[in-house]
Amino acid sequence: MASEPIKTGGKVEPLRKTRPCPECGKASSREHYPFCSDRCRTLDLSRWLTGSYAIPVAEDETKADGSDERD
Repeated sequence: MASEPIKTGGKVEPLRKTRPCPECGKASSREHYPFCSDRCRTLDLSRWLTGSYAIPVAEDETKADGSDERD
């Protein structure tokens, strides 16, 4: 089994592109991705846990798919 030679001195590419933080808009950091800091990450988690973010749910299954078929 032949292995490729180890390259040295090359530029290390980041795993992910930096994006704006969803909370404050600053550039994201690798440690807290996609957030810029632990503060912003904790703020977002707090909003999820308190129910500020919620996925809307239809009461009736027929309304969920958008069809209003009546017999």
